[in-house]
Amino acid sequence: QVQLVESGGGLVQAGGSLRLSCAASGSIFSINIMGWYRQPPGKQRELVARMTSDGRINYADSVKGRFTISRDNVKNTVYLQMNSLKPEDTAVYYCNIDADGFRYWGQGTQVTVSS
Repeated sequence: QVQLVESGGGLVQAGGSLRLSCAASGSIFSINIMGWYRQPPGKQRELVARMTSDGRINYADSVKGRFTISRDNVKNTVYLQMNSLKPEDTAVYYCNIDADGFRYWGQGTQVTVSS
């Protein structure tokens, strides 16, 4: 059984910052990809950023230069540092990992950016 526990969401004013964390626990041998997705109100879930075990990173164009993904392979934790937040960043943010051939999702954490 694999569990993902997210933290760090909340309410922030435009221009502010938040840091999301997601810790994976349970029967994990190897994590390949760790990443973050988000689902804005009334829209589909979309990729925000993801990072492979060898350090390759992909960002959505909308967050490049503002968000930074990082991971701690010892702690099986992935982080998302979000700076210069905009109201359009408001969404439920989901942690996602590809581990041992399976894909797992976190429960989601709400990020709300006020104008």
